[in-house]
Amino acid sequence: MQKRWLVKTAIADTTVEEFRSKLKIDRIVAALLLQRGIDNYEDAEAFFRPHWGQLHDPYIMKDMELAVNRIVEAITKKEKILFFGDYDVDGTTAVALMMEALGNHYKLVDFYIPDRYSEGYGISFQGIDYARENEFSLIVALDCGIRAVEQITHAKSLGIDFIVCDHHNPGDELPDGIILNPKQADCAYPFKELSGCGVAYKLLQAIYQKKGWTMDPLEDSIDLVAVSIGADIVPVIDENRTLCYLGMERLNRHPRKAFEALLKLANRSLPVSLTDVVFVIAPRINAAGRLRSGKFAVELMISADNNEILRLSEDINADNMERRSLDQEITQEALALIENDIDFEQRKSTVVFQPHWHKGVVGIVASRLIEKYFRPTIVLTESNGKATGSARTVNDFNIYDALTECSHLLEQFGGHTHAAGMTLSIDKVEEFCERFDQVVREKITKQEESPEVQIDLELNFDEIFTRGENRMKVPRLVRILEQFEPHGPGNMKPIFLSKNVFAVESKLLKDAHIKLRMTQAASDLVLDGIAFNLSEKMDEVAAGLPFDIVYTLETNTWNNRKTLQLNIKDIRATT
Repeated sequence: MQKRWLVKTAIADTTVEEFRSKLKIDRIVAALLLQRGIDNYEDAEAFFRPHWGQLHDPYIMKDMELAVNRIVEAITKKEKILFFGDYDVDGTTAVALMMEALGNHYKLVDFYIPDRYSEGYGISFQGIDYARENEFSLIVALDCGIRAVEQITHAKSLGIDFIVCDHHNPGDELPDGIILNPKQADCAYPFKELSGCGVAYKLLQAIYQKKGWTMDPLEDSIDLVAVSIGADIVPVIDENRTLCYLGMERLNRHPRKAFEALLKLANRSLPVSLTDVVFVIAPRINAAGRLRSGKFAVELMISADNNEILRLSEDINADNMERRSLDQEITQEALALIENDIDFEQRKSTVVFQPHWHKGVVGIVASRLIEKYFRPTIVLTESNGKATGSARTVNDFNIYDALTECSHLLEQFGGHTHAAGMTLSIDKVEEFCERFDQVVREKITKQEESPEVQIDLELNFDEIFTRGENRMKVPRLVRILEQFEPHGPGNMKPIFLSKNVFAVESKLLKDAHIKLRMTQAASDLVLDGIAFNLSEKMDEVAAGLPFDIVYTLETNTWNNRKTLQLNIKDIRATT
């Protein structure tokens, strides 16, 4: 599918030059910073050198004082506290964080992760029964609970109090508990996009301050927050950027044994980027919750026993391999369903349902289907006699809002702008498909219907190296851009456009990727590039034909030698 190339509005040359000279930085770096809203020395320093002092006061969050006082009361009275977390990465890292950072000071704590299949998403009656049977009088819900009105009312009737640490969109009715969620309409907290683990971190910050405990153990656990931010695809801006930067610094300098083990099994070594977290660590943590139980992921992350870490990491890695196999198998089945659907071409959405599909991978399959058919997508399976599934979206189309328009057909739903989950009666699936497609048809814009590449700047190859730089080494520009890490929504890796490029050499790798050596007219510079999964563009890079490319600048390491490589995102014939 042809992608739209969207070049960001250029900053005026005079503005760039003034900022560049003031900070004594490269013109390209100055333009990129200005695009990110950084236009003074103080903001630039905060961007390049995030520090603990940038974190917001946790007590600004609505009900934080109440939550802290309730936990302090529980500690004083020696009550048992149960941490109830979602089974995904955000939930399990939040549970591990609480077990580690609060359990370091108070031992009457334990955790509960619901079974994905018998209990489903969020607070379960089964989990509440477990708390009652084991004499827990306080439950702290992590990355879930904001819509568990009925369940928390039941818990209260049993004498169990609830603190809800969540970041999902609240419904019209809030549960009867102490709620920490910056997305509440009347919450004055200045940053609304924390991960679930991030909300838990703010609670711990407040507890540590209240109790006068040294912050060292809490700061040692910051790597868990970084992993949650990467895995949950929340914006890497403001407080999330600070938390993520500090967490990645901790992960790389003092790696948790669990993460070291998972990286080793994936044949990866430190240092790693947030992108490595998203594609290497997070899928393995998620695999435990998808195929067996998220409790294994929590046990792995908090363990200090080398033998236990080895056993759990190997089991979880095996789960991830099985998850990949299921993902491929179900994706192929889903694609076959779509190809045989005579009405599919007239639809604006994709909804597929098969009762035998594995519930643990339907979200991944939805993402795969979007790669093929760029539409808001829902993949449903059967669990406990109900249709249940995951939704993924395209561009900025708000999938949560779309589901809200279908809420009369749903028994349960929740999520974010870009991803959501739902449960409905099987006999309502067909009606839901029609209603969802109608909502998408009414609300989606032309721009949202086609894949796009957001381009930061247009560059000539000669601008990548400064005058006199050794072209056999990684240019200074790339080394500076590496300091823009960690990357994610709101702070994506800069993407550049170069026009009128010619291939000096091109070859196909594994029938999928194009390896290129390229130059531009009037330039003596030849650069290496790799275009992953763009084999269909091979004709456009034939010798003598001019083409345009969009790409990121990467450091390629081979045989301990580091060189520049362009990671090409798209190719188009020059017009």
